[in-house]
This record gives sequence, C-alpha cells and structure tokens, in this order.
Amino acid sequence: MPSIDPSSEGSIPRLEDERFLLGRGRYTADHHRPGELHAVVVRSPHAHADLKSVDTGAAREMPGVVGVFSDADLAADGLGPLPCEMTLDAVSPLVKPPRWILARERVRYVGEPVAFVVAETLAQAMDAAEAVDVDYDALPVVVDEVEALGEGAPQLWDEAPGNLAFVFERGDREATEQAFAGAAHVVELPLVNNRVSAFPMEPRAAIAEADDSGRMTLEVTGQGVHGIRSTLAKSVLHVAEDDLAVFAEDVGGGFGMKNFPFPEHALLLWAARRLGRPVRWVSTNADDLMGSVHARALKCRGRLALDAEGRFLALDVEIVANLGAYASTLGPGSSTLAPAAAMGGVYVIPAIAMRTRGAFTNTAPVDAYRGAGKPEANFIIERLIDAAARQCGFDPVALRRINVVDAFPYRKALGVVVDCGGYREAIDKAVAAADYDGFAARRAEAEARGRLRGLGVACFIETARGAPVEEAGVRFAEDGAIEIVTGTESNGQGHETAFTQVAAARLGLPMERFRYVQADTRRTRMGNGHGGARSMHMGAGTLALAIDRMLAAAGPIAAQLLQADPGDVEYAGGVFAVRGSGGRAVPLADVARAARAADVGPAEGLDTLVRREDAPITFPGGCHLAEVEVDPATGEVRLKRYVAVDDYGRMVNPRLVEGQVHGGIAQGIGQALGEDVVYDEGGQLLSGSLMDYWLPRADDLPDFEITFGGVPTGANPLGVKGSGQAGCISAPPTIMNAVVDALSPLGVRHIEMPATAEKVWRAIEDARARAAA
Repeated sequence: MPSIDPSSEGSIPRLEDERFLLGRGRYTADHHRPGELHAVVVRSPHAHADLKSVDTGAAREMPGVVGVFSDADLAADGLGPLPCEMTLDAVSPLVKPPRWILARERVRYVGEPVAFVVAETLAQAMDAAEAVDVDYDALPVVVDEVEALGEGAPQLWDEAPGNLAFVFERGDREATEQAFAGAAHVVELPLVNNRVSAFPMEPRAAIAEADDSGRMTLEVTGQGVHGIRSTLAKSVLHVAEDDLAVFAEDVGGGFGMKNFPFPEHALLLWAARRLGRPVRWVSTNADDLMGSVHARALKCRGRLALDAEGRFLALDVEIVANLGAYASTLGPGSSTLAPAAAMGGVYVIPAIAMRTRGAFTNTAPVDAYRGAGKPEANFIIERLIDAAARQCGFDPVALRRINVVDAFPYRKALGVVVDCGGYREAIDKAVAAADYDGFAARRAEAEARGRLRGLGVACFIETARGAPVEEAGVRFAEDGAIEIVTGTESNGQGHETAFTQVAAARLGLPMERFRYVQADTRRTRMGNGHGGARSMHMGAGTLALAIDRMLAAAGPIAAQLLQADPGDVEYAGGVFAVRGSGGRAVPLADVARAARAADVGPAEGLDTLVRREDAPITFPGGCHLAEVEVDPATGEVRLKRYVAVDDYGRMVNPRLVEGQVHGGIAQGIGQALGEDVVYDEGGQLLSGSLMDYWLPRADDLPDFEITFGGVPTGANPLGVKGSGQAGCISAPPTIMNAVVDALSPLGVRHIEMPATAEKVWRAIEDARARAAA
C-alpha cells in the first residue's frame, strides 16, 4: 500500500485549474446582467419576537429604490413556504412548521429574513434596508436543544408541543439491554457534536431574470440545481418546472450548504418577474453565518458494552438534535437516517439501539454538511472505544483490531450491508506508518520541554451514495466534441477532470475530444447534484454504463458502414475495425454522424442517456492517527502529526482523491479544535464573523501523511468509493482522542469539542484542583 505518488497513473493535473489560475473562473458574483437591480435582505435582530408591523414607507422614498417588500406582498401573490423535504419513518411523526420566505407574524431566530429591498445600486439598497422600520415584541428564547425539550421552555410552534419535532428509533432495544445486563464492562460518555458552519470560500449568490412570458432563469452558486428548481417551482412559486431554469457555473465550495433553496432565491425570482428586470444578490460572510444553515448541533449519551476480553456486545445511543427554528430541507436526516446507516462504525457489534429526539430552538436552521450524520455517528463509537480502553485497561489499537469487521459481506446491526473493505489492514498499516510503538519516547521528549503530548487513533466508515437515482450520458455535438452530460455537480472537487478521464479511458480517445456538461437544467434532464460523496459512484459510474450502452448501439451501425458481420467488428482507440481485415475501419465520430443523418439505430442517433436507480451504497473506510502537544500553561493545542490509511476502492485520479481527503481532514480538525457557532442565552449570535468564528489556517495544520489502499467495490462499474467526506468523519474523534490522551496524566478523562485553549486550560486547572483536594 504505497504512499500516493502524484505522478502515478491517473494523477493528472486538473483541467479546471488553468482558468482558475488565470483568473478566468466563472463565479456568480462576478457576473452581471444589463439593467440589473441589486437586492439586500433585512434580517431580524431578535431571536424570538412577535412581528407587529413592517413599515417600508420611508425606505421606498429613498434614492434609487425600486421596491421594498414584506410578507404581505408575497402573500398577496400566493407564494408558498420553503418545505422540509425529508421523509422520516418516526415513532413520533416529524413536525414541519411553515417556513415562509419572509417572516410571517413572528420571527424565531436572529437573521431570519423580514423584508427585501431592491434598488439601482447595492449602496442604495443597503441604505434603504437601514430605513425599514420593524416593530417587534420580544418573546422568551431557548437556544439549547436539551433545555428546549424541558418542562416550561419557551414554545416556538403550537404544532410542536414541548418543542418536540420528532422521535426516531432504530435497532433492537430488548437485545441491546440484555447485552448490557450480561456485559463485563460498560462504558458511558456524554458527547457533544458542536454546531458549525460550512463556511465555503464563495458565499451564496444568485441572479434572477424573467422574460415577458413569465419564464424565469436563476443563476446560482449551488450544487443541486434540479432540486433547487423543483422546490422553488412546485412549492414556492407555483409554476411549471419548465418555466424555471436554474444553472450554476464554477462554485467555490459548497459542503452541503449549497444543495438547498434559500429564501433569497425565491425573493430574487419573484422580484425579477414583478419588476421586469434582472435582480442580483450576493451574500456576505456575516449573512451566511447567521442567515444560511448550520450543522451538527446535537448532544448525546452513548453506552458501549464489552465482554471480559474486550469484544463489543452492544451499543446504545440517545441523541437530542437541535433543528434550529425550522425543519430545514433535509436537516432532520442528519440526526436520524444518516447516522443510523453508519452507527457502530467499522466494528462487529451484535446489538445496537439508537433514539433521537429533535428539538426546535431559537437558532438558525440546521441542515446537511459534509458527512451529514456520519461524522456524528463515528464520533460516538470512536470516543466510546477510547474511553473503554482507558477505563478497562485495553490498548486502544488492540481493542479496535479485535473488533473490526474483516469478513464480507457484513450486515450491521441496524440493517446496512457492507460489501467490502480493508479495515483491519488499514489499522495495521496506519499504526506502522505512525510509529505507534515509538510514541512513548516522543511523549517523554515533549514532557522534558514542558509539553503534554498525546496520540489519538480512530477508524471510520462512510456510507457513500446520497440519493440512489442519477442520470448520465454522452452526446455527439455538431462541432465534433463528445459531451459528457451528468446530473452530479462539482463545487470544487475536479469533476471536469475525473469524468473526462473516465470517458477518455473507456472510449480510447484523447481528453481534448470531450466537453463536460453539468449543473444546468436547460442542458441536463435530471440530476441529484452533489452530496453524500456520490459523484464518482453515481455520476461517473452511470456515465460508464452510458458509454457501454452507446458502444453496443454503435457496433451494428459500424458493421453496416463496413459491410461486415457485426460479430467481426471490434472497437478500440476510437475506431471500429473489422477483425483480420487488414485495415477496414471507421471512426466513432463517423458512426455517430451516420447514425444521426441516416436515422440508423436509435432515434436520437448515438446520443445516450442512462438512468440508474436504487444504486447500492459504497463503504470507504480507514484508520487515522494524530499526535498533539498541549501547553499546560495556556491550554493551547498544537497538531504535530496526522497519518491516514484509507480505502476508496479503485481511484480514477489519486491526486484529486488526496485533495479531497486533505480538505475533509482540515474541516474535521476545525470542528475539533476551534470552530463553534455560539449563541448567548438571548439567542444573539456571538460568532457572527471571522473575528469570532475560528477557522484553521495553514500554520494550524501539519503535512498530512496519506496512504491509500483499495478494495474495489462491485457497487458500480468503476469499482470506486466516495472520498469527499471521509476526512471530515475521521478527524474529529482522532484529534479529540489525542487531546484526551495528552491530558490523561493529569487525570482528565473527557473533554468536549472544540478543544479551545480556554476549555483545555480549565480542564487542566480543574484536574489539578481535584488532585490537590
């Protein structure tokens, strides 16, 4: 399992990078339309208040103002609310309160849209937004999910008594309790998955247009244009989908946040149709931090049962999930269906029971973010295993090694079937690469310098697929290019390169022959976008099927052109040739032209589109180790080393995979060491800018030591497994296990994310005080 070599087969530079490096990226905020107007959203400064009135009179009279709108204007046109599209088989059904485009009667979180201002210039729109006079009557606030479900908590919704959004259960409760009753060891931990923001480098932005017939177009920085169109057309604007086109060009990061429609999208389209001019809106970082969606945000109590030899018997998980003020588009899935699929990690655990209660709070809505439920599930099991090793006297690596799944297919206790994986091999190779046995000497050396050094290990499993339906295909363009058409969408991963590599290799043609088409409802029939580490599995895997089907249709046509028996014609290197004929051949391009001109073969010529439904899940996994040093005088944590051995099946472009792993690990490190969306008791956002919301910088990160293995999956024709979310899943428990290990000589057994300097320092001081007592 050698280290990644960027010069290895498949690791070509990204095709996209030339335009990015030359400043030719095509981002929404860089684009303008003739005669465009500029929009600003007026947001609530209150976390919970009755909305007494919205006076737009003064704002309407200001220079350059074209329109100032409130909910009353939208209601008069019959605009619907943004729906929660999650279907949840729950013990207590999911409550979906209406999320109006602009606040109706009451606001429920700081940043909720209240009014919409459109003006000739952005400065004029900003000035007018300041002049909108809103009368609020403040109400009691609750921001903590556990407190929200407590007796006497302020109520957000009449239809959700006690702020309870749902109760979700999975697993065999009776078998789990029996296992705990007979266990030699039981370990229990309270665990917090802290609220974070996706915070893509490119903030949200959109431009809307409408023609005289009422047909609308929305350019958006997004990663799921078909879903955005469907929701806006059907549920909000009440128009036919064909009357709304949505497209995205280059997207500077999404991480799940850009999968969804937002109130601003509906406002822009409605205003463009009403005013007869294009309307443009670009968010700010502050707007995104308070007015988009957050992620993770749950508290749980986990219990792990073990026998005397350390074999796992059962896992019991109780979760309270913070949904924010609304059930967002797919938000409830991040604490229910998604973690259930990954619960228990890479280990043999005969009995698992989980229960999640969703709580409404006076905070921004919570929705999917890189991993969406899998990081939460993995954090639970990996922190419990480390606690078990410490409490019961097991070595943390040995404990994982004796429990890891190594016989496939393996049916997990909650029903998911893992087809293949190299999880035990990953542990062995990661431990060797990290020089696990030499850690004691490194710890002693750090102690001599006055530092506390800790080593953390964690394994991970990802359930990669996202939506189980996708389309992809090839089209033969008039200019001779072969268009690769896909319903998955890039938001920075390098799809243009990887998909072109797949097509070029399968057809034996140079990459210059292909043109990549994505993220445009005018040019792609359907698509479930990017999310769930699905693009290579669902997108490129379906593309491979489409290419194979196209070649199967082209063979008989080529045989006619060559006046040969179809059984004697073979394809290679872009050419159909008659076997043993000494040169009788016809290029694929000529076959495509003949098929279209003579109407030979399929009605659409060789243009081929394949829909793949009910596709299976892939299960990438691996083992990560990290070493940290803690300054006991300040509590500062420094990450000194990070080693990962991962299995992503067969890789099309290892260099792109390595980039995805680096990015995911960096985001996981951010959550573990500093990222935290914080509200005060009154619901005011305390982390509303980069002055207060910590993001990891380059000097916070070591050089990652990444090694790839590979057990190709049969879930798609390419043998690939998703890689985009893995680092985000594995890094938080790896880092936190290392931090706890560093503090363990002082008697610290547990600390919650994020491990900020203040939190670590307080844990150290508390431990010293206990020791002195």
